[in-house]
Amino acid sequence: MRRLFGYILSAIHYPAFGLLLLIFQPIQWFCYTVFGYSAHKKSVDVLNFFLTKTYYLLGNRVSFTNKQQLPVNRPLIFIANHQSMYDVPPLIYYLRRHHAKFISKVELTKGILSISYNLKVGGGANIDRKDPRQSITELVNLGNRMKNNTWSTVIFPEGTRSKDGHMRPFQSAGIATILKKCPNALLVPIVINNAWKMVQYGIYPLSTFEHLTFEVLPPIEPNGRPADELVKEVEEVIKAGVIVEPRNKKQETR
Repeated sequence: MRRLFGYILSAIHYPAFGLLLLIFQPIQWFCYTVFGYSAHKKSVDVLNFFLTKTYYLLGNRVSFTNKQQLPVNRPLIFIANHQSMYDVPPLIYYLRRHHAKFISKVELTKGILSISYNLKVGGGANIDRKDPRQSITELVNLGNRMKNNTWSTVIFPEGTRSKDGHMRPFQSAGIATILKKCPNALLVPIVINNAWKMVQYGIYPLSTFEHLTFEVLPPIEPNGRPADELVKEVEEVIKAGVIVEPRNKKQETR
């Protein structure tokens, strides 16, 4: 039934999503060119508020729970499991007060309305996975911007999206690089559930009547501990909160 409704409602969601990207492309350019970073960031926040609302056109809903008293006067490294591209707009919007930047593939900086422009001027890191030196330089520069501006970042240590909600092992290299430049950054785990279900049938149709949940877990102080040890601790607390369903044979052979 969810798939059947998906054929109908995806035809409403996608035009709305695309129209927002089209509308906010010139808005972002104007805000950044005329007024600078602060105005541009506000335009991006508004864009991602509306992008998140397009999920509701599918009958889906989003819950973002943050019971933590997170500081705004120090950098934060938000570490989350990664389930789909639909993870991103809610994270940008609900973490907006922390100036959360993303680590993205450099390929995404071209050809995507609004998204590519934001990645180029928004202050995140755009890495070339085929060029380790460039990737490290981007992460170092991000760490410096976090330290100098009290910004934060969102990292998906799995490196790629999970197709069925089951977490992949976390990698610590990116977090270690940022911590070297920004050693006082606070690590903040976030557990994401059910975002993978939106794309369980592929990009068309999208699934309907799903409940996507985001929960900010208690932060972890680095205290000079090795990055591998910290990331392992974060991985364990996130994994404990991820709701997984038994894999069927088709999923196991992907």
